[in-house]
Amino acid sequence: MPERMKPYSLSAFLFLLVVYLGVQALTGERGLLSGGERDMRLAQREAQLNALVEQRADLEVRVRYLRTDSLSRDLLEERARAVLGFADPRDYVIRVAAVRTPQGRATTS
Repeated sequence: MPERMKPYSLSAFLFLLVVYLGVQALTGERGLLSGGERDMRLAQREAQLNALVEQRADLEVRVRYLRTDSLSRDLLEERARAVLGFADPRDYVIRVAAVRTPQGRATTS
């Protein structure tokens, strides 16, 4: 029986290869049926990019106001208080415990 199947082994192998590649073309990571998932990931990444662009713009403004030629006294005082922990004796200071998020970042609540 194996002798009679020998001429068909190459055809069977090529058929299985075509079936495998067809399934991957439809359901793989970049397949035709995963377009919705890719669109959803793209929308999430665009939202993340927009948030980072806004954050960068805010940081650029803060850096501009901390330069010596255009120093903002209020911003300098705010940064000194935040970084060094200084406060004006007339200020009320409310300490809030930091809560750890699953990503390991500290947030105040």
